[in-house]
Amino acid sequence: MAELPRCRWATWADVDRWADRLAEQIRARGDPPEALVGVTRGGWVPTRLLSDRIGTRRVVSLRIQHWGVTATPSGAAEVTEELSGPIQGYRTLIVDDIADTGESLHLARERVARAGAARVETAACLYITHSKLIPTYFAEQIDRERWVWIVFPWNYWEDLRTLVERAQAPTPERARTLLSERSGVEFPIDDIARVFPPLPPGPA
Repeated sequence: MAELPRCRWATWADVDRWADRLAEQIRARGDPPEALVGVTRGGWVPTRLLSDRIGTRRVVSLRIQHWGVTATPSGAAEVTEELSGPIQGYRTLIVDDIADTGESLHLARERVARAGAARVETAACLYITHSKLIPTYFAEQIDRERWVWIVFPWNYWEDLRTLVERAQAPTPERARTLLSERSGVEFPIDDIARVFPPLPPGPA
């Protein structure tokens, strides 16, 4: 049986609270960004929420993907889609959902600086203290000893499918028990059944 990570299921209420905290910090600086760069896919929703809260309407994307095993605190990152629009001369804020390894924000900062941004800052809903990059703004800090895999609302089904597959359980009910015991999260049985791998066909 594959090892299952400890998990934390983030809610939309958590996301709203994080966005409010980030917006407060950004407004307190008194010199708001003129452009937001959302690190997709995870940073796209937080970017849109911040855009709404601080009134920065110029939003572009930069896609960075992690390669490796899901739900581990390590792994490489690679830019797979460059900036979707120009940011030269703009005070720019890069937004992601989490600074875990820090690889995504580090790569994004390099790209944004190379693209000629007048100022480059970073923001993340969550900052894990083992990250190689400390965001300029973050809503919540998690000590590295308390690392857990965060199940965000925007990747709920993807993460649940991965966790269920790693549980290697014979039934959805058994998968739910294993996830509760090992990951510490009570996922609804109907959701687990929805992503449960289909049984192989029986003998003809």
